[in-house]
Amino acid sequence: MRPQWLLAVALAFALGGCARLASNQAASEPAPASAEPAAPAADQSRPVVSSDGFKGEIIGYPAPGSKFSRVAIGMPIREVEDRIGSPSDTAAHITGKAFIPFYFGGDTSMTELFYKGEGQLSFTPANFGSSDLRLERIIVNR
Repeated sequence: MRPQWLLAVALAFALGGCARLASNQAASEPAPASAEPAAPAADQSRPVVSSDGFKGEIIGYPAPGSKFSRVAIGMPIREVEDRIGSPSDTAAHITGKAFIPFYFGGDTSMTELFYKGEGQLSFTPANFGSSDLRLERIIVNR
């Protein structure tokens, strides 16, 4: 019984080494050079930090003069609704961080506002136990 077990372990190490070698060779090949820099993708995600340190992200680029161009990461939900009006639809759910024992961060739930023709705004509590929802993510999807 013992020799079969050792053979299985040795075979697993050998196959793992071959897979690692193939992935290292693929990663070491240089990427083809481009003559001009790539334009930013419409669905590109970029991190944003508000003036008071609240972290969020923006996916896509709001059109100038659109509703989403008037909001900023870190804004309270009431201020956003006052600026751009009521959403077409809403949704709320808890996140996976709600199940982490002794986690006291604010992002344990998410409230999402959907605006037809604009996209989606996601809000999360500013800190643990807070009812103050702040804009964390802007997804532009016209």
